[in-house]
Amino acid sequence: MTLQEMESVVTSLGMPRFTAKQIAQWVYVKNVDDIAMMTNLSQKNRSLLSENYEIGKMAYVERQESIDGTVKYLFPTSNGLCVETVFIPDDDRATLCVSSQVGCRMGCRFCMTGRQGFQGDCTPRDILNQIYSLPEWERLTNIVYMGQGEPMDNLDAVMRSTQLLMAPYSLAWSPRRITVSTVGVKDKMEQFIKESSCHLALSLHNPFHEGRKSMMPAEGGFSLEDALKVLKKYDWSKQRRLSFEYIVFKGLNDTPRHVKELIRLLSPIKGVRVNLIHFHTIPDTEFQGAADETLVWMRDTLTMSGIISTIRASRGQDIFAACGLLNSKR
Repeated sequence: MTLQEMESVVTSLGMPRFTAKQIAQWVYVKNVDDIAMMTNLSQKNRSLLSENYEIGKMAYVERQESIDGTVKYLFPTSNGLCVETVFIPDDDRATLCVSSQVGCRMGCRFCMTGRQGFQGDCTPRDILNQIYSLPEWERLTNIVYMGQGEPMDNLDAVMRSTQLLMAPYSLAWSPRRITVSTVGVKDKMEQFIKESSCHLALSLHNPFHEGRKSMMPAEGGFSLEDALKVLKKYDWSKQRRLSFEYIVFKGLNDTPRHVKELIRLLSPIKGVRVNLIHFHTIPDTEFQGAADETLVWMRDTLTMSGIISTIRASRGQDIFAACGLLNSKR
């Protein structure tokens, strides 16, 4: 609930309006597990709340830790299914990769979540639960909506969860600490850009229409060309960041021709960056990852052309927590 919704609750129950702020502090800042722990509310009011409401947290049902310190959790969802969530510690930075859907409709051929198919949307509660029920929640510095699902296919729940994280009565996070990814769902992406200040990441993976479509069926309905038309309307050279995610496949998208086309497409957009990602092999696939030397060459070539480019370090591969490996069908 938002603070305003909590105010409606407390007034309907005959409590003072300011009680809503106290509840919001307990839920969103102190992260309590039980209404009984809200000790600055009277016993009567705590009992009244407990009769009608619950905190809404659901504990994880499985935990796996990688040799590199990455931790993957399996969280239950409101529809009786589960999603995977990945905690990635890195010195003084700690990132959480959250899921927005159980499975995914987009069907990317190199992704385990795509193979799972779509099983349902996460509610705002399901998304926030991945954060608030995380044992390491107080260490978090960044959140990326890059887990299971296409965030723009469940935009209302994604937007509500980010707004609650940024609210002054909650954790008051800066939007610069939150990144939301998409394959390029045009109308929803434009809505997100207009209504949110969070960072945006576009899953690109191939600069050519036919090549991208063969890897990402969503290209047929949400083309890269249409997505770029939207993105070019906005100035990305300031604090807000636009990045392009690019998994590098041997012989499919790693040639000089592909890099030249990337430069042509992205150079007109000021302030963009490209994240080059190792392909993490999934069962029964014809795809192969490109050599490390190829990623270095691509990074250097893009950077020399004026497009900031980095190679994302692979984390959690041994527990199937790296990019493209999440799957909760079991």
